[in-house]
Amino acid sequence: MLKKKKTETITKATYRELPNGYLETIQRGMNAVRYFTGKMSRGRGTREEQIERLQRELEDADAIVIGAGAGLSTSAGFTYSGERFRKYFFDFEEKYGFHDMYSGGFYTMQEEPEITWAYWARNIYINRCMKAPKPVYDRLRELVRGRDYFVITTNVDHQFQKAGFDKERLFYTQGDYGLFQSTDPEIRKTYDNEAWVMQAMEAQGFIKDEAGGVRLPEDGTLRMRIPSELIPKSPEGGSVTMNLRSDDSFVEDAGWHRASAAYSEFLRTHEHLHVLFLELGVGANTPVIIKYPFWQMTLQNQKAMYACLNYGEAFCPEEIEDRSICIDGDIGALLKEAFFKE
Repeated sequence: MLKKKKTETITKATYRELPNGYLETIQRGMNAVRYFTGKMSRGRGTREEQIERLQRELEDADAIVIGAGAGLSTSAGFTYSGERFRKYFFDFEEKYGFHDMYSGGFYTMQEEPEITWAYWARNIYINRCMKAPKPVYDRLRELVRGRDYFVITTNVDHQFQKAGFDKERLFYTQGDYGLFQSTDPEIRKTYDNEAWVMQAMEAQGFIKDEAGGVRLPEDGTLRMRIPSELIPKSPEGGSVTMNLRSDDSFVEDAGWHRASAAYSEFLRTHEHLHVLFLELGVGANTPVIIKYPFWQMTLQNQKAMYACLNYGEAFCPEEIEDRSICIDGDIGALLKEAFFKE
């Protein structure tokens, strides 16, 4: 049985009283389409000049709003294919023929629940319980230490918290690998799954280590299923699924609503100040959550600056070109080059 998160109950009436930063940011994103012509720019100046501007902005801004997408975690080493995938999913790859963790979720969903949940236990452990292999999040934390900041992210891997970011300044819009939710649409609750994950990993043959994590057995032999009694159930005794946004069944729990309101309040109290909107690794999958709203808020606030660090996707609308910094490349390498030269 899973444990409920230790959070206060928030009723639907209370939800309506709180600012909804998520809906507000999506509305800004939708509105942005009307403001811009569609002509894009790579920013003005050489790479070196844009790096210097970024250095000045991080120093001079009254507040920093970080918008983080999958590219940030990829830069930190959270790759879903290649060596990291094969190390932990070699047996699933051999049996089912998929070659990355994302695809694996679709293959194993059609299997027995003992196999499905064995796969998800590994996925959650590797992409949420483990710390990112590279210090990208740690370096980003150093850059905002002592500063007035807020983070909005579509990532679900908990890496901002592991790097020491203030959880009161974080808004995970799309869920968390570390949470289950009930499949009953009437039960709008989430449940911590870390204890279950550790049990399910050991049941597959992973060995508990001294640091409280698990490691592969020396002979490499793993089981691709968990015992039936380990199939996760809610405290109410019902079935659960991942707390990841895919449709309107996604549970926005008390913590989610509190973070959504905090994001709304942060933007409201800084809307006329010198704000740096720092976009890191946001792709084209969900631009209305971070990218488009950042463009729109930069356009509306003449004191604001927009910065985009991204591999192959660093650009901005021409309308805010004069107040934009666009640097193409790996985020971790860029942060090291600009701020952490040895």
